[in-house]
Amino acid sequence: MTLSLARERRAWSAGRLLVGLDEVGRGPLAGPVVAAAVVFPRDTVRIRAVRDSKTVARRAERDALAAEIARRALALAVAAASVPEIDRLNIRVATALAMRRALARVRARLAALDHDVLVDGLPVPELGCAHEGLVGGDATCYSVAAAGLVAKVVRDRLMARLARRHAGYGWETNAGYGTAQHLEALGRVGPSRHHRRSFAPVGQLPLL
Repeated sequence: MTLSLARERRAWSAGRLLVGLDEVGRGPLAGPVVAAAVVFPRDTVRIRAVRDSKTVARRAERDALAAEIARRALALAVAAASVPEIDRLNIRVATALAMRRALARVRARLAALDHDVLVDGLPVPELGCAHEGLVGGDATCYSVAAAGLVAKVVRDRLMARLARRHAGYGWETNAGYGTAQHLEALGRVGPSRHHRRSFAPVGQLPLL
């Protein structure tokens, strides 16, 4: 799959903008799920290094790309659904909530400008507006890939801050995912209030 501006150009040719929407953090055992919405101006020039955030291994490169995306974007917004919301609603609905919040914020900045919405993956009925889902969108659509990068950088920074207050889980490197270090710490000291009780094995452990 090749990343391109094809979807953006299709929208621009119809006199519209394209909102790229993606999320990060569905799978971790701890921390919120984060979504970002990004809109680039018509005839934007692609940042060549932007790609699916899962393929950008170096944190410094992700940080630099997110900063450049923010500088070039016409509108950008990030939102989250909290751990209590994930546990109360389930991860699918909470992810849609984070996406809906990010989209609402970016739409407020677009005012009356006509736009289309493209989501990475399958359509999200809970989004509550007309949109299109694109499986593999973070690897093929520039705006969606940019949104995924921004969401990952924001979430990684949040987890690194939480790691300073909750040492031992390795969140500064694993971002809350169930690595061996994280699972060992869970078994040794138990879960924190930032852990998702609705996720196994967290729910079977006594809360700190």
